[in-house]
Amino acid sequence: MSATLKKPRTERLEARVPIDLKRIVERAANLQGRSLTDFLIGSLEKSARETLREHEVLRLTSEDSLTFAKALIHPPKPNAALKRALASHAASIRMK
Repeated sequence: MSATLKKPRTERLEARVPIDLKRIVERAANLQGRSLTDFLIGSLEKSARETLREHEVLRLTSEDSLTFAKALIHPPKPNAALKRALASHAASIRMK
């Protein structure tokens, strides 16, 4: 018995670009032996993933990493401002 593979759902994405840019992108796609659509999708995905990684991954120096680890292992005691913030938050999320 063979399983039927479903095609992934797709959506249309359109953009108007300057003619010079289109020519550059077409040339790059040709140099890679890819269709314009395949080149655009691949480039778009690569750029989007890099942007997400830049904003989602926290990079620390060795010193910062050590400071962070120490704070996790031995957290400081809550000060008055933190206690007030916690009480305020708790009050704001209570069910009414």
